[in-house]
Amino acid sequence: MTPLSDLAERTLSEAKRAGADAADVLAVTGTSVSIDVRGGALEEATREEGTDISLRVLIGQRQALVSISDTSPDALQEMADRAVAMAREAPEDESLGLAEPGQMAEGLDAATLDLSDPAAEPDPARLQEMARAAEAAALAVEGVSQTQGAGAGYSQRDIVLAGTNGLEMRTARTGSSLSCVAISGEGTGMERDYDGDSRVYLADLRSAEEIGRTAGERCVARAGAKKPPTGSFPVLFDERVASSLVGHVLQAINGSSVARGASWLRDAEGEQVLPKGMHLIEDPLRSRMLSSRIMDAEGLATARRNWIEDGVLTGYVCDLGTARKLGRESTGNASRGIGSGPSPSTSNIELTQGEKSRDDLVKEMGTGLLITSMIGQTINPNTGDYSRGAAGFWVENGEITYAVNECTVAGNLRDMLATIVPANDARIWTGRIIPSLLVDGLTLAGA
Repeated sequence: MTPLSDLAERTLSEAKRAGADAADVLAVTGTSVSIDVRGGALEEATREEGTDISLRVLIGQRQALVSISDTSPDALQEMADRAVAMAREAPEDESLGLAEPGQMAEGLDAATLDLSDPAAEPDPARLQEMARAAEAAALAVEGVSQTQGAGAGYSQRDIVLAGTNGLEMRTARTGSSLSCVAISGEGTGMERDYDGDSRVYLADLRSAEEIGRTAGERCVARAGAKKPPTGSFPVLFDERVASSLVGHVLQAINGSSVARGASWLRDAEGEQVLPKGMHLIEDPLRSRMLSSRIMDAEGLATARRNWIEDGVLTGYVCDLGTARKLGRESTGNASRGIGSGPSPSTSNIELTQGEKSRDDLVKEMGTGLLITSMIGQTINPNTGDYSRGAAGFWVENGEITYAVNECTVAGNLRDMLATIVPANDARIWTGRIIPSLLVDGLTLAGA
């Protein structure tokens, strides 16, 4: 038994001693390093190490959760006592309960998903050089006046999830990242943009030179941005932001939202929500992906699923609790953090791509807006009414004419999704393989 597994078992024993009917524990130990560079010099270096324990106890249909970072025997005992005392005062909830032994996956090994880079932790000097190279590449782009800096990071975590129901899951994960923010212009005429990458393996990151250059080129292209006209126009969501539309769909089909009645897709199961021929697929079993998982946070096996098939919504994303509320079976989508209990969530998502490039869709849209960044949002969860701040480029007669900022796009998500046209430019190495998406007839508020 590993030290972390032993710690989890001791925590469960304390919970039973304190009077819990059932309990589960999430134990995480790890290291993270981040390096920030600005003006070619080191701006900040951070290293964190530690172990966190999250204990959830159940007494009948009542539960409580307590988390600590002190793993001493006295601290574990105090945590268990506190959690049990809190659970006794908590309201009853008929949806609570651990997985039954027959529901839990057996014989699965997270190592098959290749979620941990076997290479040694990178030296901070290497991370600093990566960030410095990205910034230098951005500054080399003509028109870039300065950067907001560049950053590189690495993390490694060992995770154990165990329960009094026999649940036992061990996972090792790593993650590496590199990003750069570039600025063009001066004073009130400044525009900024960025590029970045995150991978399980450090060696899989795109090059620092490519990331810096792309950030520089993007911010230079935004020079002289102004407000677009007001009216109803087609809008093309660039691949960089198109995943936000899919994110609204995932929130609406989340079992927690549906159970609360706060979902604009709460009665849409079996209905057409995307154009025919389009599929929204979740695949948690993709190798070397940051959000992949072989089991969910309640010990159930994960699986590839078509949440939308041929444009038709097939079901809702559930953990055990929301499944009980909705009278369904869990879909194996429970996730959990140190400070929270299980809740439904998805992992790797893919939307069907089209046959045309983004440039082809720009030409076909005629006159409208190409969105490359978004800020803020007002989404009515019950109706799907949608309003967001946007920036990007104005298109006239199928040609990009000038950069755009300080505008708002509005519509209704159900109407927007029913007619979307996908491009073929999704990045297949990301956790959300979502192409650029053309939406017709949104309302723009600009000049």
